Amino acid sequence: MNFTQMHERLRLELLRRIDRGTLSVSLLARQTGFGQPHLSNFLHNRRQLSLEALDRVLSAQRLTAADLLPAMQQAGAMPVGVESTSVPLVSHHAALFEPYIRPPTAISMLHLPHGILQPIRTRVSTARRAWERFVAIRVGALDAAPMEPLVLPEAIALLDRHYTSLMAYRVDRPNLYAVRHGAHLTLRYVEYTSNRLVLRPQSLAFPVELIEIDPGTSPSDLIAGRVALILNET
Repeated sequence: MNFTQMHERLRLELLRRIDRGTLSVSLLARQTGFGQPHLSNFLHNRRQLSLEALDRVLSAQRLTAADLLPAMQQAGAMPVGVESTSVPLVSHHAALFEPYIRPPTAISMLHLPHGILQPIRTRVSTARRAWERFVAIRVGALDAAPMEPLVLPEAIALLDRHYTSLMAYRVDRPNLYAVRHGAHLTLRYVEYTSNRLVLRPQSLAFPVELIEIDPGTSPSDLIAGRVALILNET
């Protein structure tokens, strides 16, 4: 990870803490001695911090450079070799809200055949491009039921968080998405009509659900990513 990447990961982590209510620009200014306009410009990606300033922010927030590494880059997080690709298995909350996955956030690593992710196409908003792209989640029995038999209980779903468009990935089949429904993540086929997201299950035993899109909100803001791969336990 180079300086620019670490700089961006720190910015996203600070924004995450502000969104959660555990940090504010005024508090960070008091902790570091920097002016609020200076920090605000950094948080809004209008300027970068110097190396010394970066160290002061890290120290104030009790972070180290290692905390900003993706889970798969931390020493010991994945086996050495070129025959596999590793993706962090995370909670539903992390898949929805964490721009990048720090090592403590990963439950485990999902090891896939080398090169399997390379051909997957992206279609993502500018804001989401900075997010770590692939994460995996485990789907419990209650969450899997509406999508059976496509998704079975305890399946692992690989999410491409760089595909948040509602355009069809393949013309002959609908996209399956991980969608934020309230504070919950749900897997559904998704359409957009009359300012609503229409969530369609696989099983006819479950209802179609509607999500109203608030003014100023894009439908893609509610999409964690396209389900690129499903691994059902046998």
